[in-house]
Amino acid sequence: MEPPKKSGPPRRAGPGGPRRPSMPGSGARPAGSRPTPRRAKPAAIPKPANPHPARAAAAASGKGEPQRIAKLLARAGVASRREIERMIEGGRIALNGEAVTTPATLLPSLHGVTVDGVPVSQPAPTRLFLFHKPSGFLTTERDPAGRPTIYDRLPADLPRVMPIGRLDMTTEGLLLLTTDGEFKRQMELPATGVPRTYRARAFGEVSQAQLEDLFDGLEIDGIRYGRIDANLERRTGRNQWIEMTLTEGKNREVRRVLEHLGLKVNRLIRTSYGPFQLGELAEGAVEEVRQHDLIVFRKGLKA
Repeated sequence: MEPPKKSGPPRRAGPGGPRRPSMPGSGARPAGSRPTPRRAKPAAIPKPANPHPARAAAAASGKGEPQRIAKLLARAGVASRREIERMIEGGRIALNGEAVTTPATLLPSLHGVTVDGVPVSQPAPTRLFLFHKPSGFLTTERDPAGRPTIYDRLPADLPRVMPIGRLDMTTEGLLLLTTDGEFKRQMELPATGVPRTYRARAFGEVSQAQLEDLFDGLEIDGIRYGRIDANLERRTGRNQWIEMTLTEGKNREVRRVLEHLGLKVNRLIRTSYGPFQLGELAEGAVEEVRQHDLIVFRKGLKA
């Protein structure tokens, strides 16, 4: 006799043959159930890089973040960063009696630093002056050819100052002077985007439409000039008075752009630099910006 068959629902056959019922603890997943999400492995925490010895010492002692010696000396008004780099190359700057060999040397302060054997004082608060530069003076400290410079015209009681940007010898108007080399560098960077406004008197013919095209920038002899906001103020005979505002301040930018339009500039005056205005400042006169106004302006500067 054949053994009796077991009762119950028939098994479904699949591609791999009949499926066996899952048993508790077998790890098989019941049909229709959702898979259990896998837990992501915790990300490995990167090991901190070894800090610079000067930074580690400053952190251990609770002192402020150390900075490059070139930056500290520039802030102290010794010279611009570029000039300080040349001074270091010439062996003129020392730390605790030993010559500094690189402008990247990190220091928490200027304690022990000397320039030409003279100790350097800690930087005083930044000061900013407005100077109405006359035509006929170079924006430099000295000239090998013996031509007059702005320092021949500045008051003798003025602290050591550096010009922010330059004006050509025949360009007149507002020139900013500061005691802080780092602030000077920040103001001159194109990325900072500080606007400069000029009034140019130029001989020739130009239309407002041509000037408005400068808003998109242009390229002259392989040099790209950024956006310029230019407006035709008035005509006096064949001379045009044009106001131009730009943010890059490339070398001789206003003159080259107007010459590209067929004009010959015969007078150029800078009337403003950022929020600072030439106004009624007399030619050759110097006026200091109030500390409050300078602090407010610096807080709004791009890093």
